[in-house]
Amino acid sequence: MKLSSTLRLAAVTLAALSLQPAFADEGPFMVRVRAVHLDSANKDSTGLGLSINNKTFPEVDFSYFFTPNIAAELILTYPQKQRLYSNGTEIGSLKHLPPTLNLQYHFNPAGTVRPYVGAGLNYTNFSSVEFAPAVQTALQPSIKRNSYGLAAQIGVDIEVAKNIYLNLDLKKVNIETKVYSKGAEVGKFKVDPTLASVGLGWRF
Repeated sequence: MKLSSTLRLAAVTLAALSLQPAFADEGPFMVRVRAVHLDSANKDSTGLGLSINNKTFPEVDFSYFFTPNIAAELILTYPQKQRLYSNGTEIGSLKHLPPTLNLQYHFNPAGTVRPYVGAGLNYTNFSSVEFAPAVQTALQPSIKRNSYGLAAQIGVDIEVAKNIYLNLDLKKVNIETKVYSKGAEVGKFKVDPTLASVGLGWRF
């Protein structure tokens, strides 16, 4: 191979490597810890005026970057207990576990400010469903224990130190369950929460 060809090949290689310095330095993994505020849409077709309380809770997510721009994010928390109301009167409680898997596109992956958008799927499991004795006796209520729905998000990672990021994130998730009384379906209750969160992320 001629010297000029070798030099051209070396120059092209160095240029290609220089396009992704942050990705090479940081590695493909990211872990974020967030405080999340759940604001439920509380859409109810049963006529009972069902709703759950809003609350703030912790979550953790694990991301893998396939490329500097494209990542998959798995969002996890522990089962969250919610109070259940009918027309403003507390009638029981339940727990829900809502893991979500999103595919994200990250803009400006080598910059200090890195916005992103994402979309994916949510699975929610409802457990520990309890109703007040009077409600249980009168209506014998129950709910479907599993929910599958779409999720969408926007967010930004802001570099505050090497491989450490302040994260701001906003998600909308479809979560709903069928409601039964004495074994017969009486309607649907849609939580469909908006989730606003703030936290820290570590890239490695």
